[in-house]
Order: sequence, then C-alpha cells, then structure tokens
Amino acid sequence: MFIRLGKVAVAVALATTLGAHWALLQSVAWMGMVVAYSEHASFKEALVQTFDGKHPCCLCKAITAAKKSEKKNEFPLQKQKLEFPPIKQNFVLIAPSRFELMPLTNMFADSISQSPLLPPPRGCFV
Repeated sequence: MFIRLGKVAVAVALATTLGAHWALLQSVAWMGMVVAYSEHASFKEALVQTFDGKHPCCLCKAITAAKKSEKKNEFPLQKQKLEFPPIKQNFVLIAPSRFELMPLTNMFADSISQSPLLPPPRGCFV
C-alpha cells in the first residue's frame, strides 16, 4: 500500500515540476469555454471561438498570468569568468627518483578458493 502511495506521490511531483498542472487547468478551461459558447452558437462555432485566442475566459487569463509570474527567476544567473593564476613559461615535469613497475597479476582470481557446487542447484528451476 505504501509503495503504491509513494509511486503516486513521485508521479504527481514529477508532473508538477514539468508543468502538467497548467495543461490540466487549461484543458478544464477549454472544456468550460466550449460548453459556455455552445449554449449560444453551434458546436463548430463554439470550438472556433474557444481556440481562436480572441475570446479568453477569466480562467485562461489567470493561467496565463500565473505562467508568466512562475517563469521569473528569484535569483538572476550571474555568469562568472574563470580566472587562473599565471604560470611560468618553462614548465618541466620531473620523474620521481625511485620508480618501479608493479607486476601484472590477477589478485582477485587467486583469492577465490571455493570450487563450484556439483551438480548445479535445482531450486531456481522448480
């Protein structure tokens, strides 16, 4: 039960961050506009009035205003130029005084001392 509730909460949070709540509200506004406009005109004319952009309802205006206010950043981004300290022109790499190559051995394979079980376990095939 709690796992399903957690998954639903994550899905709702993701939908909210992506702006799906505005799409849902806009769909509700459009349905209300189609119903309201179809009372006075044909269904085709109601659809045209709904989606032409010249006849927004109060909910459409509120959604547009809320979207614009949401997009404003509280903290403007400040780009900073990276500055590095000047380096000397004659940069030289010096090898260490004591240098040894380590032998290439597979240390992991040597540490396994158990042999495989014979015959293979049948518990997963039942």
